[in-house]
Amino acid sequence: MAEPLPSSAYVRLRRLWDQHCHDTFPAGPEDDPQFQEIALYASWLGGLAEAALARGGRLAKEHWQMLEVRRAEGNAAVWTLAGGLGGHARAYVARLMALEEALAGLPPER
Repeated sequence: MAEPLPSSAYVRLRRLWDQHCHDTFPAGPEDDPQFQEIALYASWLGGLAEAALARGGRLAKEHWQMLEVRRAEGNAAVWTLAGGLGGHARAYVARLMALEEALAGLPPER
């Protein structure tokens, strides 16, 4: 029996994650709180993305709940930070937001 094809949500998440992994973090001082905030957001999303990809495109229930809380809070703060840090930071954060959106499109584990 042939294996089922991955969902379009899984394929999108995989593509975005691969792009993210091959990009460099925006250059800036390590002790700058703006860069630290972006790094924390990237780290948090990365954990969710790796776990979802390992589960074949499904989010663990606790990850789904964390994502819902984060999405309710919004991304205005991190987007504002990126806006002041230049083009590469804006592109980096925009892709992180696309990753978050892709994660939100995945079904939770049952």
